[in-house]
Amino acid sequence: MTITSHTIPMTTLDDVRKPLATAAGMPNAVYTDETLFKLERDEVLGKTWAALGFTSDLPTNGFAKPVDFMGLPLAIMRNRDGEYKVFHNVCSHRGMILLTEETEVEGMVRCPYHSWTYDLNGNLKGTPHIGGVGVHKAEGFVCEKHGLREVRSHVWAGMVFINLSGDAQPFAEHIEPLIQRWSEFCGKDGWDNLHIAPTGSQMQLEVNCNWKLAIENYCEAYHLPWVHPSLNTYSPLDQHYNLIINDDMSGQGSYNYNLSDVAGTRLPRFPSWPQDRLRHAEYVSLYPNVMLGMQADHFFAIILEPRKKDVTVENLRLFYVGEEACGDEYAACRHSQLEAWKVVFGEDIFAVEGMQAGRQSPGFTGGVFSPVLDGPTHHFHGWVADKYAAINND
Repeated sequence: MTITSHTIPMTTLDDVRKPLATAAGMPNAVYTDETLFKLERDEVLGKTWAALGFTSDLPTNGFAKPVDFMGLPLAIMRNRDGEYKVFHNVCSHRGMILLTEETEVEGMVRCPYHSWTYDLNGNLKGTPHIGGVGVHKAEGFVCEKHGLREVRSHVWAGMVFINLSGDAQPFAEHIEPLIQRWSEFCGKDGWDNLHIAPTGSQMQLEVNCNWKLAIENYCEAYHLPWVHPSLNTYSPLDQHYNLIINDDMSGQGSYNYNLSDVAGTRLPRFPSWPQDRLRHAEYVSLYPNVMLGMQADHFFAIILEPRKKDVTVENLRLFYVGEEACGDEYAACRHSQLEAWKVVFGEDIFAVEGMQAGRQSPGFTGGVFSPVLDGPTHHFHGWVADKYAAINND
């Protein structure tokens, strides 16, 4: 794709990157333009670490799952040793799509076109009749040079992340500020004690909005009293605070999250969680497409799957503390927990879809921000503006 210097004018981007009280939001085009949506895959999401899927979706070693990443056919493969790798989901021979559905791979991944085969590490292992009928090798053809093309990937907190450009900072450095912050709550080993349960752990929503609006909405608590009246009773707006953690993440926190009292849930807590902060909770947008929540008795992650410029799928997983929390004894509590979040995220649908519809109006040109309550949302707009500015400077 040819990128011109006027994709988004630099003057517009500069207005977005002004201080909070005087800044404008990103223009309508980045939510409504099909060309910009396609551009963002490689130049915005692709330049950093984007989440592709959950490891729990590949339940056993020797499993493979195709994933459409904004029109790019990819495949997550869990090899025989339990390692996760991501590949372009196309055969090296003639570019045929390899996988069309998730599957447990008994032998090899086989191309349905000419039956070339690959192992779960992406190595080309079989080329039937390549040298003529009954001749499965060809002079000068080296299988080792024609394996599947791998995408740089990393697994963290039950999620598979990818970096399409291959040149982002190491993932460990990318996520370290959040790990340091949240280890004060869950402990340094808390991440290893998170489990997805057979029930009460999963939901999916399809919303008619651009992926960025979901992040913007999640960043801030300003809308709680009007959009989330129930949530506002057990995590009220006046008990919330803004979070800007580093260049790649922002969000909000609550000093008084007490769903367990309201809903009557009693779930195992992180052993290291400070006793004087049991009602603290924090909600972070990990740019570009992950929304995270940390509470004393559970953790959740939402991966945003941008389908179209105005369609996004939200995939949620709730993680509980310890294997005991995943047993039958806590099934009713997990159900209550999940149902409470279903209400909250369901309430957001009209808001993000309403903003998407509003982006069709020439009377709206990016909007403004509350100088007190919109700091995290402005931070995300600035992050997006920086990505577009980098395109202009290439």
